[in-house]
Amino acid sequence: MGRLGVGERARACVLTGDQISRSLRRISHEILERNASSLEELALVGILTRGVPLAHRIAGNIRRFEGLEVPVGALDITLHRDDLDGEDPEVKGSHIPFEVAGRTVVMVDDVLFTGRTARAAMDALLERGRPAAIQLAVLVDRGHRELPIRADYVGKNIPTSLKESVRVGLVETDGEDGVIVVGS
Repeated sequence: MGRLGVGERARACVLTGDQISRSLRRISHEILERNASSLEELALVGILTRGVPLAHRIAGNIRRFEGLEVPVGALDITLHRDDLDGEDPEVKGSHIPFEVAGRTVVMVDDVLFTGRTARAAMDALLERGRPAAIQLAVLVDRGHRELPIRADYVGKNIPTSLKESVRVGLVETDGEDGVIVVGS
């Protein structure tokens, strides 16, 4: 997989670029089906960093399938994290060019692990208004939840040990698409 696994002991390539595309097409169809009665109020918000290009890809799929332009935003959760411990965090800034109040907002991220990122994202999103509903779409769910959070849309469930990591590469951020598991 080229650069994605450089310097790390990859256990397995679990998603190729084609498989990522298929997973995102399926997630896009599932989002459309679940929200069929309120598509005009649908919006996507990608969690920085890799959630943003995934949200744009889902929006592109929805455009191709239905001819519908779904607004896409980018959410920086840095200041809502519960693990900063006195660090001086690098805030990249959110960009949400629409009102979230009254909308069904699908938050998009690459990997769901403990649930803490999703919790921080909900906190950051709720500061911008009160959505009608918040849904969560992830490319990979690796388990090991610490909070009672589940994804509404999952590309692939990948059971892992706590000693392993899931690395997602996307063309937009890393130069190539793929998902690998690294570690023991």
